[in-house]
Amino acid sequence: MATIKEVAELAGVSVATVSRVLNNSDSVLPTTRDKVLEAMEQLQYQPNLLARHLRCSETKLILVIIPSIANLFFSEVVKGMQDAARTYGYNILLCATENDAERLQVYINLLKSRQADGAIFVSTIIDDKTLTEIADSYPVVQCSEYKEGLNISYVTIDNRLAAYHGVQHLIKIGRRRIAFINGREDHLSTRLRLEGYKQALSDYKIEYCEELVRNGLYGIKSGHRIMRQLLDLKEPPDGVLASSDMMAIGAIKVAKQMGFQVPGDIAVVSFDNTRSASIFEPSITSIAQPMYDLGQCSVEILIKKINSQDKYEEKLVLEHELVIRQSTIG
Repeated sequence: MATIKEVAELAGVSVATVSRVLNNSDSVLPTTRDKVLEAMEQLQYQPNLLARHLRCSETKLILVIIPSIANLFFSEVVKGMQDAARTYGYNILLCATENDAERLQVYINLLKSRQADGAIFVSTIIDDKTLTEIADSYPVVQCSEYKEGLNISYVTIDNRLAAYHGVQHLIKIGRRRIAFINGREDHLSTRLRLEGYKQALSDYKIEYCEELVRNGLYGIKSGHRIMRQLLDLKEPPDGVLASSDMMAIGAIKVAKQMGFQVPGDIAVVSFDNTRSASIFEPSITSIAQPMYDLGQCSVEILIKKINSQDKYEEKLVLEHELVIRQSTIG
């Protein structure tokens, strides 16, 4: 790859002159500019845009830090971010941590070294102290998951109410022994959804049973493993709320393998409403999170923070929707 020094030598000018051409300076004579541009074309020189942006203290780059690129939920959220960022003349740098603390620190260091204008943390496992320190110095937005009690912008849904609506639907179709395959214990959404689950049971005079609540990691394997445990109980559940579509798919697969009918014997409701929920057989009743909007709004808030001279924080709670399909009414 050609360097700026090589361009200068071929054009017969100084490196400083090439730099002025790259920055559209009016101080360069037209004939000199043409020589530089011709040399750049001959050498197929590609300017280091990131370095130029850094010198101008603006990169037009947003870090998006997510746990994984495999989850369809994150894919839809990121699509919303990409579209919004493009509208405002920004690009995103997607950083998947795989829940690895060292990898997360590498990405945080990119922000600290001013290689990005701000960061969006999407369901990222990070301690309160570290997040607060970052948000005190750089524009930051939390997406989906957020830290309670910290004055840091976030975009999310009402997880407590969403879980309530899922359980309420199962109760209204006649289910009374309802299990909950919940998410990671270190996520705020896990606690809020459990509260919503318990509240729905209480409101409909159904006793809470601790053995019906289990925690997993949002994937098919977790759903499969936990559902097998639930179906091995002396009195298995007749309804299940799962904290992701992938968990629900794993749960339904093992239920069918063990001879249970869905929804005949066990009705299932999930969270997210990714494409998998509609194409799986049976199609899954799912609590739709506005994934695209979560991403879009996160970028819009971040750009406001980047452009604001004052401390700007916004807490945005988007609407969810219960999409009813075959796993509860088939």
